[in-house]
Amino acid sequence: MNIQTMENTNELEQQIAALIAIEPRFAPVHKQVGTPSLRHNEGGFEQLMRAMVGQQLSVAAAASIWKRLVDAELITPQAIHEATDDTLKAQGLSKQKTRYVRSLVDHDIDFATLEALPNEEVVATLTAVTGIGRWTAEMYLLFSLKRADILAVDDLAIKVAAMELLGLAERPTPKKLKDLTQHWSPYRSAASLLLWSYYGSLRDKTAVPL
Repeated sequence: MNIQTMENTNELEQQIAALIAIEPRFAPVHKQVGTPSLRHNEGGFEQLMRAMVGQQLSVAAAASIWKRLVDAELITPQAIHEATDDTLKAQGLSKQKTRYVRSLVDHDIDFATLEALPNEEVVATLTAVTGIGRWTAEMYLLFSLKRADILAVDDLAIKVAAMELLGLAERPTPKKLKDLTQHWSPYRSAASLLLWSYYGSLRDKTAVPL
């Protein structure tokens, strides 16, 4: 089994060139936004917990709660397991977020093994955790596992930017967007990064998650 990754900026630039050969409409986008940052992270329990904490919160609110959890040394499975719900609530976690984080602890994911799993098996493993949906799993694939062929069709910014790129009359559904972009494979992570940057230029704000 050949798992395709994108390890560095040189590889990203090569994949962008290959993507443009398949979909020439990316050429002016690349010229406009340049080569995006890969924004890779180390992944693991802490990365997913932080993603859970930040769900449906502003960047500032999520950062504030995360800092409190870090300061209280409540960002490891063992610490979460030993903490009471009231202790977690005191650091800003809602009842729902506490349930999510405890589910992550209970699933005891072997994060090292994810590196050798196909994309869909990684998605299945992560989405078995309460509070982790497909979008979060795809972000983990792209930014933590450095997978090269991930297009986040559920992402609002991706849908808006793709609508502009493809000249669509309306924002595409995830299914339609997946169908329209199958031929971008195996370079869909490069496409995601370009589309996030393109959305940022269209809306004059940062769109890349995490």
